Amino acid sequence: MESIYILIPLSIILAFLIGYFFWWSGKNGQFDDLEGPAHRIIMDDDEYHPEEGKSKPVDSAAEEKHDQRQS
Repeated sequence: MESIYILIPLSIILAFLIGYFFWWSGKNGQFDDLEGPAHRIIMDDDEYHPEEGKSKPVDSAAEEKHDQRQS
């Protein structure tokens, strides 16, 4: 029974701390764009060229012309 005198104030303090940090993160823009980073991973526009050892932007029109020439 004596432990409840410690646990209730600790839980109230913990609830206020969680609420404060949730409010702080919302105010500082942590929840502004939740889906953007996930979409950026999927929509990667870089193509790896092993002969050059670096990534280059993909030019889809040039790739289509190259594919048509090989056909």
